[in-house]
Amino acid sequence: MFLVSTRNFPPELGGMQNLMEGLSNALLNHGPVKVFAETHNEAKDYDQNSKLNIERVSGFKIFRKYRKANLVKDFLENNEVRASFFDHWKSIENIDSEILKKTKSFCLIHSKEINHQIGSSLNIRCMKSLAKADFVIANSRFTKELALKLGVKIKNIKVINPGCNYPIVINDEAKKFAENIYAGSSPKLITVSRLDGRKSHQNILMTIKNLLPKYPNLKYVSIGDGDERKNLEKLKNELGLNDKVQLIFKSSEQEKIALLEKSEVFLMPSVVYKKSVEGFGITYIEAASYGTPSIGGIYGGERDAIISGQTGYLCNGNDLNALYETFSKTLENKHYIELGKNAFEFSKNFSWDKIIKKYIELI
Repeated sequence: MFLVSTRNFPPELGGMQNLMEGLSNALLNHGPVKVFAETHNEAKDYDQNSKLNIERVSGFKIFRKYRKANLVKDFLENNEVRASFFDHWKSIENIDSEILKKTKSFCLIHSKEINHQIGSSLNIRCMKSLAKADFVIANSRFTKELALKLGVKIKNIKVINPGCNYPIVINDEAKKFAENIYAGSSPKLITVSRLDGRKSHQNILMTIKNLLPKYPNLKYVSIGDGDERKNLEKLKNELGLNDKVQLIFKSSEQEKIALLEKSEVFLMPSVVYKKSVEGFGITYIEAASYGTPSIGGIYGGERDAIISGQTGYLCNGNDLNALYETFSKTLENKHYIELGKNAFEFSKNFSWDKIIKKYIELI
């Protein structure tokens, strides 16, 4: 029996939600799994169709974390649990160390949520919480290096990159949707991410504008929503990119992967924004699983997800000249085809069948 306690889980959308779903489903191949997750409006349908034993925790957020912690404690006390997995230091914070001794415990870290000033109240709480776990699992080498600087003990920390559920079969309706979006265009470029300052959407749009004289049939699609939505819509209009850039704020999973599969280059040259940095970037691997190479940033954990010069490129997302040069060498003579073939082979290293074995070996 395995236990998973998470603040992030489908049907809520997001990279962390996909990670915890993938981890939970991969564990099923090694034993039954009990998941304690946050409530959601669409949870009933999702839970009924899942093979996982999911218990949803509702109520006001300030009380919910204590209620979930009590449920986890009771479950650990009354069941033989081989290993317990926590998606965030706040998920393990209110679990007694003595109770955790009954199981092998893992706490996952992702970079942003642990990046607090040394000695601050949040840093102290974070370090105390992570010290309870038998293993702190960093999603990349970058996140491990950050955690060590902030006070995590080296003997407890391991790097296990996130697994990827892709590629999955794309239905005909979604394929037609993607074909219509990209009809008559080349090269086909895409970003799938939240619209926030870290993802460099504004610099991508300005670089697209500079590429148009050389690639007049270019088409760029951005999938995602967020705080930068109005700013990006305004910039798109100011740059005259209405027929070259399509901002899709909401899409189905099938539509998203159909567009990923149809695209020729994935763009997400992330930067540091308000102390937030890309811890890994699972969407780079998702794109790679469909043979789409990526252009990522240089500041975070992207070097674990992209082999620069082989499966894509890393560049400074703050530097418009660097972006233009990197985009150009990727597109020139359709170099993205070779990069995409390499990316597809590289993505096989991130299948959940392979990733889950790294966890099982530690139990």
